[in-house]
Amino acid sequence: MLRMFGSTKTLLSLSIILAFSQSSTSLAEVTQGSVEGSIASPAPSTSVIVQQVKNNAAPMNYATAKPLALPTTRTLDDKVLAAYSSNSLGTLGFAAGGNGNGKERSVTLISTSQLKSLLAIAQDDSTLIAPQEYGTTYLPFTTSRVDVVSASPTLQVSKSVYYRRTGKLFFSKPTGNFVCSASLIKPGVVVTAAHCVAAYGQKRFYTNFRFVPAYYNGQAPYGTWTAASVAILPSYYNGTDCSGAVCYNDIAVIKLAPQNGGYAGNLVGWYGYGWDGYGFTNNSNLAAITQLGYPVSHDSGLLMQRTDAESYKASATQRYNNIIGSRQTGGASGGPWLVNFGELASLSQGVGVGAEANRNVVVGVTSWGYVDQAPKALGASPFTSSNIVPLVSSVCPSASTPGC
Repeated sequence: MLRMFGSTKTLLSLSIILAFSQSSTSLAEVTQGSVEGSIASPAPSTSVIVQQVKNNAAPMNYATAKPLALPTTRTLDDKVLAAYSSNSLGTLGFAAGGNGNGKERSVTLISTSQLKSLLAIAQDDSTLIAPQEYGTTYLPFTTSRVDVVSASPTLQVSKSVYYRRTGKLFFSKPTGNFVCSASLIKPGVVVTAAHCVAAYGQKRFYTNFRFVPAYYNGQAPYGTWTAASVAILPSYYNGTDCSGAVCYNDIAVIKLAPQNGGYAGNLVGWYGYGWDGYGFTNNSNLAAITQLGYPVSHDSGLLMQRTDAESYKASATQRYNNIIGSRQTGGASGGPWLVNFGELASLSQGVGVGAEANRNVVVGVTSWGYVDQAPKALGASPFTSSNIVPLVSSVCPSASTPGC
């Protein structure tokens, strides 16, 4: 089965659905909703729908949070590698990232005894995916731990400057606590999958969001950060966005609440983000993607995983989603897909960079996978000027907005 994440150049309403941790009366056209489970009446297409996010007073039980299952599909309508789309999404765009100061605020989220229990469960679980570097879709990839735990002492690479901008996103549903992956694209703005913040077509948001950048083995080296507001597109909120598991706009942004006047990105930095085909070749719609996330099938979701793969853009049948080979599974939802990941070397002898060479640029988030593990392929909603741009603008109306 495929999961839904996606975007396309289909005409979209410019309205954004926002969930706020506190009610707001400063917006011009607002329809107020209530806490999770209630349904807010849609406002006119030019307005913003605002709904309170309920942050539970009880502390989050990080040890028992379950990975949110990827939306899944059984078949891919396009023949893999035979459906490169020649559609033009528009003029590509890019917003730069930034480095944080690297100061840690270490918090223990899971005790040593709880960690041992989680690791024992993982080692005994016969349902975990066997390592395989391509599946039945014949899309090659490499999936590996980010941290080098075999070294002594452990090399905690996930705290290095380009990885620590990615983390775990914990949240609550009526059925319990769950976890996805997410990343910073502004000092106080996190991007993730819409299915990690709201129930598709049911007009309700989840609650109790906590973002943990560079989460490592039950530790929060840079603290935990709650949400001030959440934004998704109306088509996802109203249930008109997806075909099966594959969506145009399985994308959400979260504005974090500040701590002592600062934001998570001031500590760990933030990625840039690009849209309308940024990083993809013009003639074949291919890109080299680095996917980061915390799939529960790998190290019980306690350690960050990295997948490197070639991405191709599917046709309109699959909502122009980007597709890669990958071994990541539930828990990786919402994790970033980046182009030009890492640090650029000092170049000489006439060697220069290629086109669209800005570093560490998010161009999508993990959205769906297959029911059957044999294909080993995932899809992502590509960022476009019709989704990521208005979503970010809704929580960052100007560059001077705190956290932006």
